[in-house]
Amino acid sequence: MPIKLVVLDMAGTTVLDQHEVEFCFKQAAVKNHLQASDERILALQGYAKLLVFRMLWEEQLGSGHLQIEEKAQQSYQDFTEILENHYKSNPIYPTEGCLELFSYLHNKGIVIALTTGFYRKVADIILAKLGWGQSLNGNYMNLTNKAGIHISITPDEVGGKGRPAPDMIEYAMKLAGIQDKSQVINIGDTPVDLLFGKNAAVRLALGVCNGTHTRAQLSQHPNDGLMEKINDLIEIIEDVKS
Repeated sequence: MPIKLVVLDMAGTTVLDQHEVEFCFKQAAVKNHLQASDERILALQGYAKLLVFRMLWEEQLGSGHLQIEEKAQQSYQDFTEILENHYKSNPIYPTEGCLELFSYLHNKGIVIALTTGFYRKVADIILAKLGWGQSLNGNYMNLTNKAGIHISITPDEVGGKGRPAPDMIEYAMKLAGIQDKSQVINIGDTPVDLLFGKNAAVRLALGVCNGTHTRAQLSQHPNDGLMEKINDLIEIIEDVKS
């Protein structure tokens, strides 16, 4: 069964991540007196960020504490301002091999969908700077694109259900008109990206090891293969065809 849809994470997978998301998150945590180690923040990369703040505040204050939601919302608001300012003020680059992979997928007629734990405003800032989102319509899609991407999905488009819930992948399939999950590959650079693909039961849930997590870190989690860089997917797709 040929591959018809490739679902890719943004930061760390298709968008070069120089740990700016972790840095911005840490700034917001410090501002709000939230205690979170760098290791803990890294471990939660890929989740929707408001959920992460809720999780960390619950760890600090204890389950059921009345101020968890208030503090999570304030921390998240500060984080969004810090992150937006960062992406507006700094250059953004694709990851190694990303553009080569995009070109291959376009040539093969395979739909490219980007998913993310970011909210829509930040995703749009990144897409605009990279030149990947200009031709997308009001549903953040354009299946006739000859360059860039075909579909962009944030948790905002699926009722806030970010990773590891499979909703964003299933929504990408719906937009692409694909019903068979054996025709779908998901790729990311975090443990939750791998779980995301596994929960969606797609053909392959793959990890890339030059993003936010190393091969040693990703290999501890269920996966269908780990790649050194994203364009290694080309050989994998060719093998699936044979």
